Amino acid sequence: MRRMDDPLRDRIERYYATVPLLFSDVEDHGPLRLFVRKEPGAPYYGGPGHARPTARGTGRVGAADIARVRARQRELGVPEAFEWLAESAPALRAGVEAAGLRVLRRPLMVLPAHHGVPAQPLPDGVTLRTLTADDPALPAALAVPRLAFTDAPTAGPTGNPGNEAPAGLMGSPADEAPPAASGERAEAPPAASEERAESVRLATVAAELTRDGTVDAVRPTLRAGHKTLVAAFAPDGTPLATGHYHPAVATTEIGGIGTLPSARRRGLAAAVTAALVTHARAHGIETIFLAYARESVARGYARLGFRPAGTTLLIAGQPARS
Repeated sequence: MRRMDDPLRDRIERYYATVPLLFSDVEDHGPLRLFVRKEPGAPYYGGPGHARPTARGTGRVGAADIARVRARQRELGVPEAFEWLAESAPALRAGVEAAGLRVLRRPLMVLPAHHGVPAQPLPDGVTLRTLTADDPALPAALAVPRLAFTDAPTAGPTGNPGNEAPAGLMGSPADEAPPAASGERAEAPPAASEERAESVRLATVAAELTRDGTVDAVRPTLRAGHKTLVAAFAPDGTPLATGHYHPAVATTEIGGIGTLPSARRRGLAAAVTAALVTHARAHGIETIFLAYARESVARGYARLGFRPAGTTLLIAGQPARS
């Protein structure tokens, strides 16, 4: 894989250090910085309490530093999660693994500067929409990734679909089927009974997200422009696929690309990704990147113009980015 050039690495590093500040307070523990949600239920990025090296701490994180942060995470009742760029802190992996945490490798892909992605073809009757805070479809759209990744065909050791970490929800398109090429044959349509059961599950999860405060917590994030959410809708208004991005420092990571099982292999992931890129470019985003877990997915995003960039390392159990 091509090594990430320093300017690109620096932009992505700055993004990972900055975007959680939209949702979290920080605690510095020596060479490690811990992001902590400002209040329970508030949206977050990278997890409700993940840690990463500070700018000055990338080369000097010791076992005691890791232990101190993990103790604080346990005290806060959040997962013991770390995240960092491999190139920025190459020695950290050994220390984290020595502490008993499993490190997962997530390659990055980046869209070349000033490069757009053409609008992708949609099935008849399917439309794309950027959701607003007051969109009546918001609860169902937020529920789509829960079904998309729960019903994915493979499961990692944590029981999460298609990935060892809770990815799909983690904000990475890694766990969606690769965007279908134009003209690619779609899978056979699901039986009507399967679609009805899926509709019931979607409505149930949407109601749960409304009751637990998730929907209300996301609304101000959308209003403030800290999150952009795009969905593909069936003719009856049911969201079929979704994706999002959180902008900061003219950079963003596209993630959360998820498609309902009944709507897979119809090009919806590609269409949502293209719409997110177009929206981001129109709003001044210069660097657009994403992470993936499987090479088959990388091939799909390569068809849209994304190119290999570098590597992100994630700890197993890294919680969802919302």
